[in-house]
Amino acid sequence: MNAHEIDYNIFGEEMQYVEIELDPQESLVAEAGSFMMMNDGVTMTTIFGDGTNQDKGILGKLFSAGKRLLTGESLFMTVFTNSGYGKKNISFASPYPGKIIPIDLTEFGGKFVCQKDAFLFAAKGVTIGIEFSKKLGRGLFGGEGFIMQKMEGDGMGFVHAGGNMAKKVLQPGEILRVDTGCIVGFTQTIEYDIEFVGGIKNTIFGGEGLFFASLKGPGTVYIQSLPFSRLAGRVLAMAPQTGKGDRGESSILGGIGNLLDGDNRL
Repeated sequence: MNAHEIDYNIFGEEMQYVEIELDPQESLVAEAGSFMMMNDGVTMTTIFGDGTNQDKGILGKLFSAGKRLLTGESLFMTVFTNSGYGKKNISFASPYPGKIIPIDLTEFGGKFVCQKDAFLFAAKGVTIGIEFSKKLGRGLFGGEGFIMQKMEGDGMGFVHAGGNMAKKVLQPGEILRVDTGCIVGFTQTIEYDIEFVGGIKNTIFGGEGLFFASLKGPGTVYIQSLPFSRLAGRVLAMAPQTGKGDRGESSILGGIGNLLDGDNRL
């Protein structure tokens, strides 16, 4: 194997964390902000990108890091290495309530495509890149699913699903329609497209968006019940509004209310 082999245990139900056991000189690459705790003897190194182009000079490093800008992630990632003697443990926590999903890339042909904010960490040697949409419809209407991340290699990677997670194994030709934000990831054999909901009443009054993702088998799909964007939207909707009363000056209703109150500002 090119990637480092790592052992793991996942703890908890709603707010999970995963504990990784590293042998001497074993390493993993993680996104910033998911670290929880580690034993003495584990060292941290900040690198450009995922570290796979570190031997290709400054241009390789910049290219690797530049790809991450397109997904909205940081230019830097962190490598955790067991630099001591004996086995060492390091733990990473879920960013919000949900499930941590281990992905063994050897079971999926060496590649897994996931939402840009789902990736947590992977064994060193796994390439973390971007997966561009090749279809115009996905680019214009795909929302969160337009630019996705991909993990490639022969090691373990870990992703996070908000809320509860559903794993669907699609047969050849079987189609699953999903809210674009609810996709955690899927195997490379899945055909991914965007479809219009259709219908005037659905479009105007449905409240579920104008488009959904169409996933066609064969392959495996991971679905989350609580996308971060949905969680953030609900929290924002319940947050105290600024301005007069509870209407909120930034909303349309708030603007109308201000006019009725004699405030000319919209």
